[in-house]
Amino acid sequence: MPNPRLTGLGGGLFSGAVMFALGCLDQLLFEGSLTVYGVLFLPLSVLTALWIRRGDQLSAPVVMPIAFTVGLLPLAESGNGFAARLMGLVTALATQAGWLYGGTATAGVTVLVRGFRFAAARRRAAANRRPAARA
Repeated sequence: MPNPRLTGLGGGLFSGAVMFALGCLDQLLFEGSLTVYGVLFLPLSVLTALWIRRGDQLSAPVVMPIAFTVGLLPLAESGNGFAARLMGLVTALATQAGWLYGGTATAGVTVLVRGFRFAAARRRAAANRRPAARA
């Protein structure tokens, strides 16, 4: 599996572009099924949280809701005009809040697990560097 290291901005651009592409694909293949879109959002949340570099990993739970919203643009019910498109987007966000919170929480938990694993590895490395105590 590739091991890219994205910056916070790069992770946001990556997840936003992928979610927009998935939204367009969902619109074409599944006639805009928001359930399919939500299910596809969850693994992307994990991948983005894994691929953002350690120094920027706290940005993963922040960029995921933005990416979810960007991906909803092709799926939102639209009428005539900007106000109708905006209302469709807000309605889609309100009705799909469970997927949005689930993906954001998944990214947050992934970031926390990565942080704990890094801290544990750092403690082990520090313990291995210390000289053995003499009795």
